Amino acid sequence: MSRLHVEHLYKVFGRRPEAAVKRLESGADRDELRADGTTAAVIDASFDVEAGQIFVVMGLSGSGKSTLLRMLNGLLEPTAGRVLFDGQDLTALPPAELRSVRSRKISMVFQHFALFPHRSVLENAAYGLEVQGVPRAERERRATEALELTGLKGWETSWPDELSGGMQQRVGLARALATDADLLLMDESFSALDPLIRRDMQDQLLELQTRLKKTIVFITHDLNEAMRLGDRIAVMRDGRIVQNGTAEDILVRPANDYVASFIQDVDRSRVLTAGSIMDEPGSALAVDGTARTAQDVLDAAPATVDADTPVAELFTPFSHSGDAVAVTDADGTLTGVVTRDRMLAALGDQPRGPEAPLAKESEREVTADA
Repeated sequence: MSRLHVEHLYKVFGRRPEAAVKRLESGADRDELRADGTTAAVIDASFDVEAGQIFVVMGLSGSGKSTLLRMLNGLLEPTAGRVLFDGQDLTALPPAELRSVRSRKISMVFQHFALFPHRSVLENAAYGLEVQGVPRAERERRATEALELTGLKGWETSWPDELSGGMQQRVGLARALATDADLLLMDESFSALDPLIRRDMQDQLLELQTRLKKTIVFITHDLNEAMRLGDRIAVMRDGRIVQNGTAEDILVRPANDYVASFIQDVDRSRVLTAGSIMDEPGSALAVDGTARTAQDVLDAAPATVDADTPVAELFTPFSHSGDAVAVTDADGTLTGVVTRDRMLAALGDQPRGPEAPLAKESEREVTADA
């Protein structure tokens, strides 16, 4: 069973929202409802998030992504649909039970840090535990451990205004980790940071994830961030999920011209891997104009890589191995071969052209999806 299961989720603001859902189910679009003074922020969203997975929801302002996130922990009540976490239907819980689940099992990391200026770094990191009623000594111990995890050891007695933006966001992340919540919801958590600090925070999150294996839903409008962080990515447009897949799926097989317009400037060499472009071991390969098997290439190629090696990192191995690089598993067994021609072809592939300028949707912001 998936850790998080979202089933036909709708959120409609305005008059007669239940009737608006029926109209949407019958084929009405967002613009038709808006003409009647009703806003469909999220329309028929369904997806699953597996344990230990980073699931990224990306889209422009007004696409519905933040509204969707707030329905996952009950900050917004869905107009229709269900949210199940570990098999428990959160949308069916009475308010007191929902608050308990939200305080103990689900943590949220906000875009603008949301730190208390009158509390120290340690007190901010321990705040979620204080809400839970955890004794002071225990919450300070756990908060201290979380601050160390996020690289803030030694800053416990500092005040938020003494920290840089990136350090403040680390405090917010430490606060979420201190509660040991099963599900982390991250709403544009790095978008207020400078580019270099933002990349550092992405590195920090990926490093923490290899150790902690949290289940994370991460909201962003930045495709490069989505591609870098997401085990799976859902692309939203006008309240709907228009594609859900891996970074490689979205880059190589965009579902429509809208998605293709998003990915046209993505650095393919950083997303595609040796495993995604390699030829299978039994393939007949043309190397130096000569037909060879993959095993022949392995025997002749001094350079080997694993399947997860980004294409951008294949250039150095190719400088040592001529026209092909062998792809092997942890035991050194051949799993495939990447030829120079295959690598260049993969880098040169282009998705279909855009359907319409992306700027159009950013002008149609939904108030509820700031």
